[in-house]
Amino acid sequence: MKSRAVRMYGADDLRLEEFELPEIKDDEILVKVISDSICMSTYKLAKQGKKHKRAPQNIDTNPIIIGHEFAGDIVKVGSKWADQFKPGQKFALQPALNYKGSLASPGYSYEFFGGACTYCIIPQEVMELGCLLNYDGESYFEASLGEPMSCIIGGYHANYHTNKQNYNHAMGTKTDGNVLVMGGCGPMGLGAVSYGLCIENKPKRLVVTDISDDRINRAREVISEETAAKAGVELHYVNTATMKDPIAELMAITDDHGYDDVFVYVPIKQVAEMGDALLAFDGCMNFFAGPTDNQFKAEINLYNTHYTSTHLLGTTGGNTDDLIEAIDLASKKLIEPAVMVTHIGGIDSIAEATLNLPNIPGGKKLTYTQFDMPLTAIDDFEELGKTDSLYQKLSDSCKRHKGLWNSEAEKILFEHFGVN
Repeated sequence: MKSRAVRMYGADDLRLEEFELPEIKDDEILVKVISDSICMSTYKLAKQGKKHKRAPQNIDTNPIIIGHEFAGDIVKVGSKWADQFKPGQKFALQPALNYKGSLASPGYSYEFFGGACTYCIIPQEVMELGCLLNYDGESYFEASLGEPMSCIIGGYHANYHTNKQNYNHAMGTKTDGNVLVMGGCGPMGLGAVSYGLCIENKPKRLVVTDISDDRINRAREVISEETAAKAGVELHYVNTATMKDPIAELMAITDDHGYDDVFVYVPIKQVAEMGDALLAFDGCMNFFAGPTDNQFKAEINLYNTHYTSTHLLGTTGGNTDDLIEAIDLASKKLIEPAVMVTHIGGIDSIAEATLNLPNIPGGKKLTYTQFDMPLTAIDDFEELGKTDSLYQKLSDSCKRHKGLWNSEAEKILFEHFGVN
């Protein structure tokens, strides 16, 4: 079977090509990829090429398929897995394999296994680890976004709190506490806000910072304070760039209690230090943002660590349980992964979008791999719709859904391009 895929041959060398897939083995599964969202981690991979820790050294002759946030349909099942998977099933995927100590991962390491393609082959280790998941949700894009949402969920679960009676750690964010999401009006931050409004151990108050009024205004449009109030959470969006004394003013929002859980979503030294300064007694700060500088450092108040029991940790990725939770919540409409998405494109847009990702404004770039389509901002649909009926339909659909990408819009695309 032929596949069309974006393959990496080296640093800054991504190529959209058609090639022949080998026949699957008895312990492999052939899948049709429908959606693949672009991750900043793939940009980092593309910039580093062979220097990336997950990239094979022979990519110049055996290129790998990029993309790891993908979903689609199972096409053919090897005999080993025939009792667990059937052709026609929708799937979601946990790409963090960690198989027998190997760093190999889809989208980074495999010649025939990645998300930026029409078809790919899932190797046996994925099923052995339980990382290929059945997906019953209505839309494919929410399964693709299950991977970034699982990272967010993993961060919430990894935070912890202590007590003075014993040495047991209470895992997760503090119930009825104050949560601070710093740099939180980007795609991942908005995912964190959406999740924070539906968890069992809800915070009393959720404060989201940014330094851009435009990003704050969009965040407020997709997750309003009124929506949060209906969920029983007091939500605040604040622009710290306009504050004379950000620490004092952020503390005042909590009546000077401080923040029980802080998530740092941007790799900026001053932001991390501010987050540390805002911790309450027994507060936990999760440095979620992934810096590219392996010497990135910030000053942490160890006096507070000693006397007021503050904690510092960092999380990257989520586990399979987090992904299961993410797709379950999305399928039940309890979270809205669509708050992360600002651009839609086809397979032909992936290479350029990946290589220029930091320079493209907005949030998540969601692509559909079974057709060609320019990467297009959802905000541009209305203008394009004046001369193109497809964009008019997409614009109308998104307007019916708070300006967000949605399952109806996905179906409009599929009908237009003949995806079935």
